[in-house]
Amino acid sequence: MDDHADFDALRRAMQENYEQPEGPARNARAEQLLTEAEKLNIPLAVIEALGHQLKVYNYSSEKDRMFVPFARLLRMWDERPEDFDTYETHSLHWVFKWVSSGMLGQPHIPLASIEKWLGEMEHRYRLAGHSERAVRAAEFHVAREVGDLARAERAYAAWLAADRDTMADCHACELHDQGGWRAERGADAEALDLWRPVLEGEYTCAHEPHAVLASSLLPLLRLGRTEEARAHHLRGFRLVRPMESMRGAYADHVEFCALSGNEARALELLAERPSYFTDSGEPRSRMDFLAVAALLADRLTALGLGTRAVPGPAGRTWTAAELAAHARVEALSLAGRFDARNGTTRVSERVRRRMDRQPLVERLPLGVRAAARTGGVTAFATAPVRPVAGPVAEDAAELPALLVEARRLSAALHPGSVAAWAAVAETVGETGDLGGVEGQGLTSRDRAEMTDHEAMGLGPEGVELFARAAGLYEEAGDPGEALAARARGAYALALSGRSEEALAAVSEPYERVLALFAEGATGLGQAASVLVGRARILLRRVYEAAETNGLNGDSGGVSKALAAARTAARAAARELLALAGPGTGDDLLVASRAAEAQAMLGELAALSGDAEQAAELLTAASEAFVAAGVPWFAAEYEARLTGLARQLGDAEAAERAARAALEHGAPYMEAVGHAQLHLQLAEILGATGRFGPAADHALEASHWADEGGESATLGAWARHQLGGFLLRRERWAEAAEVLESALAELSAETHGEGAIVQTRWWLGDCLTELGEYREAAEHWLRAADIARRWPEQQDHATLAHLAAEALGQAGLDREAGLSYERAGELWATLGNVHGLVRSLRARAWLAVRGSDGGGPEDGGDAGASEGGAGVDVARELMGRAVGACEAGVAVSEDEEGARESLVAELAHTHRQFGDLVARSVPDDAEDETIRALFEEALEHFALAVSGFRSLGADALHDRTGAQLAAGWIEADLDRPEWAAGRAREVVSAYADIGAGAGVGADEVVAVRVAEAERLLRATEGF
Repeated sequence: MDDHADFDALRRAMQENYEQPEGPARNARAEQLLTEAEKLNIPLAVIEALGHQLKVYNYSSEKDRMFVPFARLLRMWDERPEDFDTYETHSLHWVFKWVSSGMLGQPHIPLASIEKWLGEMEHRYRLAGHSERAVRAAEFHVAREVGDLARAERAYAAWLAADRDTMADCHACELHDQGGWRAERGADAEALDLWRPVLEGEYTCAHEPHAVLASSLLPLLRLGRTEEARAHHLRGFRLVRPMESMRGAYADHVEFCALSGNEARALELLAERPSYFTDSGEPRSRMDFLAVAALLADRLTALGLGTRAVPGPAGRTWTAAELAAHARVEALSLAGRFDARNGTTRVSERVRRRMDRQPLVERLPLGVRAAARTGGVTAFATAPVRPVAGPVAEDAAELPALLVEARRLSAALHPGSVAAWAAVAETVGETGDLGGVEGQGLTSRDRAEMTDHEAMGLGPEGVELFARAAGLYEEAGDPGEALAARARGAYALALSGRSEEALAAVSEPYERVLALFAEGATGLGQAASVLVGRARILLRRVYEAAETNGLNGDSGGVSKALAAARTAARAAARELLALAGPGTGDDLLVASRAAEAQAMLGELAALSGDAEQAAELLTAASEAFVAAGVPWFAAEYEARLTGLARQLGDAEAAERAARAALEHGAPYMEAVGHAQLHLQLAEILGATGRFGPAADHALEASHWADEGGESATLGAWARHQLGGFLLRRERWAEAAEVLESALAELSAETHGEGAIVQTRWWLGDCLTELGEYREAAEHWLRAADIARRWPEQQDHATLAHLAAEALGQAGLDREAGLSYERAGELWATLGNVHGLVRSLRARAWLAVRGSDGGGPEDGGDAGASEGGAGVDVARELMGRAVGACEAGVAVSEDEEGARESLVAELAHTHRQFGDLVARSVPDDAEDETIRALFEEALEHFALAVSGFRSLGADALHDRTGAQLAAGWIEADLDRPEWAAGRAREVVSAYADIGAGAGVGADEVVAVRVAEAERLLRATEGF
């Protein structure tokens, strides 16, 4: 092999290396390739290898190593510029900019050297005839670095005024720098306006929008545009994560998490990149990373988590407090080196400001869950954040004021009454007033209520305290309330699973309170309280019986027990309603008991399977609670009403109930309750196509599930749903991040195999849109492996087919062919002719792709090579596709819609068969062979035209495409009249459309007519 053949191989090797992930391995390979280039007797080979080495150094953590190959390149240029071709001449001048910015990031390079280099760059650009735009941009960066704001503004203006030429940075990079300057000067809105074309995809490059997405995070938070900030983090971090050279942008994402209440996520990001703490090739980005690590660690320490283990530099374990001190010292040390070089304090001031930033929002749910453990280091997880129980007076430090507040909340039946009485109890304990000293305002009645509310706060554990409260009410001369406390104690027994014991315990209070009420010795409220306690116990017995025997029991004696429990509970609820209903008046307690009685009857109706009556009763109960002024009690029943309305198919009522439950219960609800309601509302909205609001509620559901300790159960399901909603909004990168987070916690046992398959399916869709075909195929194949066990194989077949398409896009030839073969076998078993035919066509193209790079025109069937199988295999596969279509058409005569669809599939297959045959002509074929293959292709095109023609106007574009393909073949066969005739037929077919709307009104029409006119002109030369 001669040197030039070796040079070609070297070029291929450099291209392959450049496509590898950034990092030391790629750099080391570049060094090997330079050594190989130096062995060739070709100066340009060394020049290209040096340029390759410089590029990989620039995009890595070893950026400081790029100066040596550049110096060598520059020396070679000065000595023998004729050794450089046009491309390498351009590249040499282009990387002047990299070297200039790279010097600014290296504090050991003197400022005088940087200024000298800037002058050298200006001189050489002028000699080469380039605009000064890139030079002025470089000057701007130097002035910005040292804090010479006047010079920076002058250079900035000159930069924008200069003409763009081939040396100017790409639009995306320029806009990033320009927006960054505006943000630094306090003009966040202007910065975002400048960045908009990059964020919207109008301008992109290898590192944009990656960097702009990261830079936009804090400006968006400062402007209150939190939803955009969240989206930019999820989308941007996905781009930055695999790119080692983007440590600065990575630090921006860590900072965003630390300042938005996502400390756990920030720690997870730190743990993913331990080398970022120590990689010294680019001191500037290391300083930025250390600064945000200090910011995060200080934030954790301020939250009282200074002793928590956190990720840090390798070689030892770190607590948050230790990392904060270490990172701060290291960051300021690096900043000091820059300042010493620059002769200013600008860098240190900037770093200090960054480390001392305060959170910009208290809580910004991201929809992703930080891992519980990262790299063996326990990650920080925030404690559940529960809403304030009620409006307890914060400034009431004295016992009398606390008592007033507690009495007020008790009278209002407010959920905050438990906390209010707890505050009284705490103050009493601190003052030593355990005996109820009248001088301090604590009466026997107060002590009874204090004990009673303490018991309420304990739930099933409050039985003994309820008994003590009953005794205190007796001492206070209130026998009715004493009986009510005993009833509450009995219900606490039921909550602990002792329902029969509870029922026995409530019997005496029940009988006595009715007697006292009849005598006028106690009030309606006390009597209703005892009756509601008894009814609650009886209702609980129904739930327990239903859980044991199913909602309807069985045919044995247990069913009778369930029926008896229902009857007893229903009678108790009706008795309560009869007692409290007529006498509610303005009595808040009585009104709430009457409303609860209605709610109990609604629950019993639901348990009996009468959803309509249950919904009616629960609606009435909820309205009664709200009307009485105790809406917090309505929330529980509105939540149940949500499920009933969904069961009845009334989406509007379900949405209304869910929103009401959130409105009425939000300040008092546990985190899991929040999650459940938000998730229900998300599913309701999603079912009606309102994916934006649905995503908002799914996001809230995932946050509250995490806060309530249900990340792996309810939280994973919420993230699954959120990912689906984001996907439907075509927010592919965000959806992928969320779905990957969900997948880590979804389990077949908890969520079902269907949820896992759907999540992987959606992930494959997202990754395909993002161009990550290999990863998409992996998810589809893993989903297919689960679906293969299901009785219905439609999903299995579809997933295998999707995976095959993705594998083809990824260039995995053999794997794509095998997956198409698997899908085809499944389509055949299912009797799906379309799926079978498309898999066969795809395999045919796979067989010839390696030889001519061709592919079908209709999209969706292209794949990769089937292990080098040739044209003969491709013909056989395409023939099988034709046969399958013809067989399908033959048996679908009586099904017009199905028959037309198969006729169209057959026509497409003939069209592709013709393309395949025409493209399979060998380069060295004899004229006779070429003619024979073209005639064969023409036969297939004619069959395609005939098939499409039979389908009428719906297949017009497909028909004209096949006619033009046939026309070009006719021209190649020296039949200009036939070719022209086909072209005129195409023009004629579109004549009416052209007259009515103008040819340009339909892009396909315009393309077809233009091609027909080219074919007509081509035939004129014959």
